[in-house]
Amino acid sequence: MPIVANTGLPSFERFRLEGGDVLSRDRAVSQDIRELHIGLMNNMPDAAMEATERQFLRLIGGCNRIAQFYVYPFSPPQIKRGADATRHIEKYYYDFDQLKLDGLDALIVSGANPVCSELPDESFWGPMVETLDWAIEHVTSTLCACLATHAAFLHLHEVSRRPLSEKRWGVFPHRVVADHPLVRNINSRFDVPHSRWNDISAAEMREVGQQVLVQSEEAGVHLATSTDGLRLIFFQGHPEYDNFSLLKEYKREVNRFLAGDVDQYPPFPTHYFMPEMIPLLDEYRGDAEEARRLGIDCREFPESDIVVDNTWGDTGKIVFNNWLGTIYQLTNPDRRKPFMDGIDPTNPLARIF
Repeated sequence: MPIVANTGLPSFERFRLEGGDVLSRDRAVSQDIRELHIGLMNNMPDAAMEATERQFLRLIGGCNRIAQFYVYPFSPPQIKRGADATRHIEKYYYDFDQLKLDGLDALIVSGANPVCSELPDESFWGPMVETLDWAIEHVTSTLCACLATHAAFLHLHEVSRRPLSEKRWGVFPHRVVADHPLVRNINSRFDVPHSRWNDISAAEMREVGQQVLVQSEEAGVHLATSTDGLRLIFFQGHPEYDNFSLLKEYKREVNRFLAGDVDQYPPFPTHYFMPEMIPLLDEYRGDAEEARRLGIDCREFPESDIVVDNTWGDTGKIVFNNWLGTIYQLTNPDRRKPFMDGIDPTNPLARIF
């Protein structure tokens, strides 16, 4: 599906240069093709804000149904931003109040970087739960990514995330555990990246009536849905991650060690680095530990020399294709209609959910 560059958002051009199908607004309006309008609530910190845009654009643009995608990023003003990120938002992002008036077919709520021990104390908490409450009533389907999943379970079901003894960090094998349109035509076993300090278990999700679709013996639940099967989609994993997302995260942790912010050199993300990369990474660890012991600068982390396999991207695109394809078949083209008027009750797919 082509994505419509409805603003000058730089991520559109980056996606086009990667080979993505991007239409100008003028070209889009000249074609008689059904539109889907998707909100992206971007709660990520400044350093990850544009990467998050691009990651979700890739998943949306990887779908193969005939439609035009309009993507509307927005970010709550309550999240503290630096000058550059503030200018980016002012120039390219949308006003949530206006989006509520115009309507959306689908919504993605990104994760966030927590700084408090309790989610309701976070600056993003108020706008996130306000957005979820509105979306449940007015959007056909909302996808909650990682921390947004934990926020939704706490707000809607009073289920609190459980702190893990150590960070769940790496690429883990998963298995499909229930039939559902979202997991149609995907492998029964596949990998998904995770990066989090907290967890909601399959048992806790099922106890409040939610459907668990994909889980891992090592990493727990990746994909679940609300009782009706579509209104809310929950990710605990990160199928949107680039090949090098975890590498950059590992590099940040190494730099924290070099800066003296942490005393322990970071462990490798689980099942992530290929065996042939380990000697290179171990050699750098030795250099870093010696540099810190001597109080001198260390050479640059060898990021460009490290090759990473992507074993999750194709499956993530199929799940997104299933998600948006189902919304395409269920929704009324007039996106200004409220949720219940936006679904055709005579559509057989509506009865699946």
